[in-house]
Amino acid sequence: MFKASTALATIVATTLTTAAWAEGEVNLYSSRHYDTDERLYSDFEEATGITINRIEGKADELIARMSAEGANSPADILLTVDTSRLERAKDAGVLQSIDSEVLEARVPAYLQDSNNQWFGFSQRGRVIFYDKNDVDNPPRTYLDLADPQYAGKVCIRSSSNTYNQTLLASIIEHHGEEAALAWADGVVANMARAPKGGDTDQLRGLVSGECEIAVGNTYYFARALRKNVKGVSDDIDMIGWIFPSQDAEGAHMNLSGGGVAAHAPNKENAIKFLEYLASDQAQQYFSGGNDEYPAVPGVGLSDTVAKLGHFKPDDVSLSAVAKNIPTAQKIFDEAGWR
Repeated sequence: MFKASTALATIVATTLTTAAWAEGEVNLYSSRHYDTDERLYSDFEEATGITINRIEGKADELIARMSAEGANSPADILLTVDTSRLERAKDAGVLQSIDSEVLEARVPAYLQDSNNQWFGFSQRGRVIFYDKNDVDNPPRTYLDLADPQYAGKVCIRSSSNTYNQTLLASIIEHHGEEAALAWADGVVANMARAPKGGDTDQLRGLVSGECEIAVGNTYYFARALRKNVKGVSDDIDMIGWIFPSQDAEGAHMNLSGGGVAAHAPNKENAIKFLEYLASDQAQQYFSGGNDEYPAVPGVGLSDTVAKLGHFKPDDVSLSAVAKNIPTAQKIFDEAGWR
């Protein structure tokens, strides 16, 4: 990672304190459900004088609502989690392309939509966890999860989970559809149980002995390092982790991001809020408050996230990956991954 230049820092600082910002409101539709985001909102309001009005809900419900509201929608911004949902919003026509020198400079190109309809603001690595007491040779790549030597050992979420959909979409992008189907078939054959629960439940499966290998996002594990998570934290020393594919494409990263609504009544304020999310201050909140990786290079990590160590992230264009998501779902269905 590299440090943001002084020039870029000046751009962001100037943007946040410009007098023209100190008026109006912005209407935020958000499916992020983290209490720590409150600091993002209050600091933006204090710095700019712009009032944030929020509507919170599940991503698909918010996208459907924006579609139904059409040109009369009050939404200025959609903020959500995972590339698949950002692309779903784009395909639904509820976002618009924007011009922002700040976002173009701050957010790496592979974390942006190719048409500038959405931008990533935080990341979570999708990694392999394992029971250090029972697994001497854990999988080193995503494709290794399909190796027959791990039969009956793997806990992983359902095919309806957006994190898994985007992971498989990235495997399609790197290795092709045939390899992706073979991978899905192999993982199904290696499952210790039928998919159930969230990422924290996969970690609990390791602790309980229900499985020996699990797939999950880094921030669930980092959270259990930072504070007590029932069924995980007390036995967390038994869990090892692998950032996969370090000699190849690198570890797959899930995004949290947002874009400006297609009919935003407060478009300029919406862009200003997205630019704020790319500031060093906001990026540090994402890491310190919710155990995520910043999207902007050079921003320091929280102590808990830093404990996971250095790794090579996959820098494939997530806009390209998103186009494979419908194919990924078909492959899941063909493999019988429920």
